[in-house]
Amino acid sequence: MREASSDDAVLDVLIVGAGLSGIGAARQLQRRCPGKRYAILEARDAIGGTWDLFRYPGIRSDSDMYTLGYRFKPWRGARAIADGPSIRAYIRETAEETGITRHIRFGHRVVGAAWDSADACWTVEAERSTDGSRLRLRARLLYVCAGYYSYAEGHRPAFDGEDRFRGRIVHPQFWDESLDYAGKRVVVIGSGATAVTLVPAMAASAAHVTMLQRSPTYIVTRPGEDAIARTLRRVLPERLAYTATRWKNVLLGMTFFQLARRRPERVKARLVGMAAAQLPAGFDVATHFTPRYNPWDQRLCLVPDGDLFRALREGRASVVTDTIKRFTENGIELASGKSLDADIVVTATGLKLNMLGDMALTVDGQPRRPADCLAYKGMMLSDVPNLVLAFGYTNASWTLKADLTAEYVCRLLRHMDRHGHRIAVPRAPAAVQPTPFLDFTSGYVQRAAGVLPRQGDRKPWRVHQNYLKDLLTIRHGRIADGVLQFGAPPAAVPAPRGPRSHQDATGGNTAVAASEVQP
Repeated sequence: MREASSDDAVLDVLIVGAGLSGIGAARQLQRRCPGKRYAILEARDAIGGTWDLFRYPGIRSDSDMYTLGYRFKPWRGARAIADGPSIRAYIRETAEETGITRHIRFGHRVVGAAWDSADACWTVEAERSTDGSRLRLRARLLYVCAGYYSYAEGHRPAFDGEDRFRGRIVHPQFWDESLDYAGKRVVVIGSGATAVTLVPAMAASAAHVTMLQRSPTYIVTRPGEDAIARTLRRVLPERLAYTATRWKNVLLGMTFFQLARRRPERVKARLVGMAAAQLPAGFDVATHFTPRYNPWDQRLCLVPDGDLFRALREGRASVVTDTIKRFTENGIELASGKSLDADIVVTATGLKLNMLGDMALTVDGQPRRPADCLAYKGMMLSDVPNLVLAFGYTNASWTLKADLTAEYVCRLLRHMDRHGHRIAVPRAPAAVQPTPFLDFTSGYVQRAAGVLPRQGDRKPWRVHQNYLKDLLTIRHGRIADGVLQFGAPPAAVPAPRGPRSHQDATGGNTAVAASEVQP
């Protein structure tokens, strides 16, 4: 095993993940810290993250693209609620037009990261998908943009009698694009964002699609196109029109969320009433579209142009609220005694949450689990130096928080350069009381209680699901706030040389020395 032998071999920033967050992070680094050398490790063979992984019918955003898109790159598509391929193309275009693609090492899954305070550096180990060999890179700052769920494993409960079913069972996360469901009877198990996307998409050609849910969720119709955005594009310069639409949607979303928290019964009645107005006469709204929880105790589901309700009105789809007793040869037997015949069953049963892309983390030889840490500003972990996580909002577009996080990283790096710091680590006072990281009752969140970090009972340990609060504290707040502790390694080594030319500074990957490790 060869160790990197010179400081020139050490990256300033190593980004994990080439999805929406990772490409955005790289772009911010190029713009705001042009003298920093960086690389991106991507486990898959393509850019896009979530939007490259998921290929099930109808895959689309559940947020508008004016807030899911980058602050620095206007969304030019006609549809505000965009399909997966369009989002994937947007991310790839961002990478290609700014030279980010050449910094990505595809097919490199990060399996471990070890911090050494003696030289203020991370050693990151990645496994190649081609042959299982391993690569080691060293970096001053580790920036994890790997999302919040496992790419290798979805949440897939086992059902009694599955082996007797003569049809096909598929999970949306691992969709077989050759699957022919035309003219077939389909049952989609679930009522979350994936299920409400699949049902109308598959109903377009299937014989019939049934959405089988244990309990209902709030489903909100929103126009697929933004009429105000369309008007603004005609009368304003592109960037100004995009920014205005972005802020319009941010403020509308925040207002609705706050109203739901303060007047839950009023908002619940309104949402249920809106659903009822789009359903056939006599539809059992109380059973199928009236959740037992308050709005925003779980994430709301968005359906563009009411496509789910249209499929129900036209009889191409139906909803059954019940629990599964067992699978049979021909379908599913329910706890109520009823049966659903099916040729294909889609288990839209959710995600398996994780942090750090399942990498093993150590600090000076001691294991660190995110679940044992407090989240600082929702993006760093207590007692873990020089590590930043991109974790978006649960009540708004993911990218709003990811963009702010990328800006903060650049502010942090510039601050450390100005003051000669090599280490930045959040330290939580003993008086801070831990609380759950996410205030959500969703099953996928509850299942991850032992995986996610905790938040604290006071700032900067509170995780705000509020863009305006984060805008003030992250974009404009002090870096040296007394909580984030700065320092240098005991035996300081020379800082990276700079500034360099932009091409050298942001680096062809050939400039990165690494050690090859046999598995």
